[in-house]
Amino acid sequence: VQLQASGGGLVQPGGSLRLSCKASGFNFSINTMRWHRQAPGKQREQVAAITRSGSTNYLDSVKGRFTISRDNVRRTLYLHMNSLEPEDTAVYYCNTDFRASTFWGQGTQVTVSS
Repeated sequence: VQLQASGGGLVQPGGSLRLSCKASGFNFSINTMRWHRQAPGKQREQVAAITRSGSTNYLDSVKGRFTISRDNVRRTLYLHMNSLEPEDTAVYYCNTDFRASTFWGQGTQVTVSS
């Protein structure tokens, strides 16, 4: 299983970014996929998840600003982030479960600052 996250960067408050996570080594289309984040000095938290059927759920603080989506043909998970706030600054990770193990991508840094 490989998860390759990308798309992070430096953005001003109120700006937008789109994160991508390219997956391989498992049947992407049937797996629930998730985005987590970890800010400096804080515990890692789940930001959003999407099931095989497209059902989604979100961390309360990102509802209405972030959208998780998936492209099963491209085997890619996305996180569209709008109205970014300094509190969204963190390393963002994609992850999934496969054969009783949890796999993580390498993370991509998102920094929201003026």
